Amino acid sequence: MSSIPAQTAPSPAADDDRRALRARLLAQRAALPARAEADTRIAAALSELLAGLAVRCLGFYWPIQQEFDARAAVAQWLAAVPGRHAALPSVSRPGAPLDFHLWTPDAPMATGHYGIPVPDGTEAATPDALLIPCVGFSPDKFRLGYGGGFYDRTLAAMAQRPVAIGIGYDACRIALQAQPHDIAMDWIVTESGAF
Repeated sequence: MSSIPAQTAPSPAADDDRRALRARLLAQRAALPARAEADTRIAAALSELLAGLAVRCLGFYWPIQQEFDARAAVAQWLAAVPGRHAALPSVSRPGAPLDFHLWTPDAPMATGHYGIPVPDGTEAATPDALLIPCVGFSPDKFRLGYGGGFYDRTLAAMAQRPVAIGIGYDACRIALQAQPHDIAMDWIVTESGAF
């Protein structure tokens, strides 16, 4: 099993810069105008992208802090072709890769770490594609998350790397200096489409 490569710790100033950037982007996302229209366009772009990928198990996220809510798009994707599966992540412990468990719209849910709902008692799954929320993202497809490193750690640890699809809003496209442990997304989906 691989892990995030060892690295020199970023300077406190770099950490402070990322914290300030994250706070600014979260406030920006919370204040987005025409949010419903943007979400409709993200859902359409995501559906079009997924239709062109040979994905059998799609990992996604439970929306928090004004993230795009992918549940309806994932439910439609599941219903379109028999044999597809979806999975939600759960945190087994801080510093560990995410675990994924099967999800359907009627799956029983429990409260996981950080108060985020997780499937309750469903089978473990290994997604071949992941929808990953972006607080911010760069033109070269690096993402800024919440700072826990869960998705970078998970992508680095998976034996078969899944297709990584970042989900964000155009207003959160930024210049971002990638850190050694950062893993670029394969795709970014916003209200302007998939790139």
